[in-house]
Amino acid sequence: MSITVISDAATATGLLDSGTVSRPLDGKPIHTRTLEVMLAGAEEHGTGLWECAPGRFERQLDNAEVMHILSGACTFTPTGQAPVRIHAGDTLFFPRNTTGVWEITETLRKVYVVLALD
Repeated sequence: MSITVISDAATATGLLDSGTVSRPLDGKPIHTRTLEVMLAGAEEHGTGLWECAPGRFERQLDNAEVMHILSGACTFTPTGQAPVRIHAGDTLFFPRNTTGVWEITETLRKVYVVLALD
């Protein structure tokens, strides 16, 4: 078993087109790119790098998620709560079933761990 190192993950290459977000709110496609990293012993969870172009969309996951923002800026507005401004260097912990709206203002890149649903 070996570790995976992504040097300078904020600017690393190799992310692949992963389509558009499924719940855009402005009527225009919002493109994403992903570099999935398989983590031995935790294959049921999703891990890797994710990048999203600017735009506004609903959060698409029911899963709990941990993310660390590598570059970019955005606002996340949890349903029924005040907006949270987010930028490079922030780490977020989303409980399962968190709903709300993302507004990406500057292309966002993050490290993510999406926990498998029970």
